[in-house]
Amino acid sequence: MSPTLQLAVAFAVFLSLLTVGMAIPFAIGVPAVVYLYLQGGLAGLKGLGLVSWGSMDSFTLMAVPLFILMAEIMQRSGLTLRIYNGLAVLVSRVPGGLLQTSIVGCAIFAAISGSSVVTAASIGGVALPELTRRNYNRPLSAGALAAGGTLGILFPPSTAMIIYGTFTDTSVARLFMAGVVPGLILSAMFMVYIGIRGKLRPDQVPVEAADYSVARFTTAFIQILPFFLLIFFILGSIYSGIATPTEAASIGCIIVIGLSAIFGEFTWRRLIDAMTRTIVIIGNILCIIYTAFVFSYAISYGGVGESFTQTVVSLDLTHTEFFVVLFVLYTVLGCLVESLGMIVITVPLLFPVLLQYGIDPIWFGVILVMFIELGQISPPIGINLFVIQAMWDGKLSQVALGTIPFHIIMLFLLFLLVLFPELALWLPSQMNGAGP
Repeated sequence: MSPTLQLAVAFAVFLSLLTVGMAIPFAIGVPAVVYLYLQGGLAGLKGLGLVSWGSMDSFTLMAVPLFILMAEIMQRSGLTLRIYNGLAVLVSRVPGGLLQTSIVGCAIFAAISGSSVVTAASIGGVALPELTRRNYNRPLSAGALAAGGTLGILFPPSTAMIIYGTFTDTSVARLFMAGVVPGLILSAMFMVYIGIRGKLRPDQVPVEAADYSVARFTTAFIQILPFFLLIFFILGSIYSGIATPTEAASIGCIIVIGLSAIFGEFTWRRLIDAMTRTIVIIGNILCIIYTAFVFSYAISYGGVGESFTQTVVSLDLTHTEFFVVLFVLYTVLGCLVESLGMIVITVPLLFPVLLQYGIDPIWFGVILVMFIELGQISPPIGINLFVIQAMWDGKLSQVALGTIPFHIIMLFLLFLLVLFPELALWLPSQMNGAGP
């Protein structure tokens, strides 16, 4: 059996196990271990010890649970509601009302949590009841929150970028900065669309009657100022090279605990609940990462990676054709495989091909995250769709219908990133340092 056919069989087994409901870590790990055994017998399994130690002994990966803990503390102490209420006043004059608040809230919370699901759940839990009560169009509201949640993996600190950087030995700090400009552009494009929709269809986006006094705006600004300072500290320390993402996350956790004690409803019980929830989330993530390293070791042991690279390069595709192939691949995977699964299964195979084509790994990291964003709001398994649908009594089809305009906007930004790579690469090129 040729290496390419072996890879196809392993991938088919992976998808089959997912289809019958097996958890992602086991769906990745089972075919990897079986493939290793078929290739080298018991001798092929002897390297698993070194793989286990080398994959998990990572200073970079330590940032993931810390950023998730920050988000969990904010959510459980009520700070998320404080952010939303303050933003609702500051953007009240912008066409689109509370939908604009939701997009900006997702962007801000994403810059603290780095998690798409946590962002969608945190802002959605606060916004959906208000949007429903004020008779906003339900599919539009659900679609905006599901799409806004995807900003969590484009804005730093992005869990997806940390994992991508771990697999490709790429600077996570530079990956973080590469996502800033595209993230701001995508947020602005979402807001422009909602504003136009509000102007054209005021029946779907009710005009808010609000008190526009200077005192009210000042109070609202003071409400969210600490969180802007927190974001400035995290991004500023990473950008300047003063701190690595892991170090910035560690200090950020301490600051968030202080903010929760001052402005939120901080208790030791809530802190323990946040830590417990973080352990559950990170346990799942690290288990996926570990089995992915085993899978990567398996295809390397069997020589599949080199064969795959040579096969793709021999096709003599242009950069545009190669990108179209990637677009089709990730569009299909986005409908079938969870976001982390997309990274850990494809990156070990594709990264050598990227180097052969001379594609910048920082730029591709942003492109990959955009594809993952699309996957998270694509039926049938787009996880953000289920997060939002679980918060209201609407149908999943309504949520999916509401995301269609945002799909189109994301595809347009992907097109811009292909035409103008500097949108992602300019800010990382200005950094003073680039820690791990």
